[in-house]
Amino acid sequence: MDIRKAQGFALIDLIFVCGIIGLLSSIAIPRMLLAQQAAGASSAIGSLRAISSGQLTYALTCGNGFYSPDLPTLGVPPAGTTEPYITPGLSVGTTVIRSGYMLQLEGTAYPGAPPSCNGLGAGAAAQGWRAGADPTVSGGFRFFAVNASGTIYEHNAEIYTSMPEVGTPPVGHLLR
Repeated sequence: MDIRKAQGFALIDLIFVCGIIGLLSSIAIPRMLLAQQAAGASSAIGSLRAISSGQLTYALTCGNGFYSPDLPTLGVPPAGTTEPYITPGLSVGTTVIRSGYMLQLEGTAYPGAPPSCNGLGAGAAAQGWRAGADPTVSGGFRFFAVNASGTIYEHNAEIYTSMPEVGTPPVGHLLR
């Protein structure tokens, strides 16, 4: 008698395995996207904290009580040192995109401001400032902003444009 051994997989086995993989993927992918959004929001909050800390240090050490009007100025180290006030990744331009968020900083120039120790000219520094982090990906639902008060606020819509340079914004809530 000649008996053949079955080798390999039957088509039904392959369909069954593909079905299980599809089911597990449909459960895991939405959770993975939520985790990615949470990581991006955490990175944005950390960047805003770094900007706020850099602004305070700048005002106390180099700006004669005045703030930097933009991110690139915070990226310039003061004379006699090589350490800028924020990391080089945050100071590459007036608008920086990191971890799915667009970060920006703005301060209105005050004509009576003295020159700073890192090359900012007289009348270019600001009395107050505001910074914001807006999601660049669709479906982003967390917007953040901070100003000279050093408090980070969160809102479910754009908050940066309504954020004053000093004080409480008209929308949003305090981030805890």
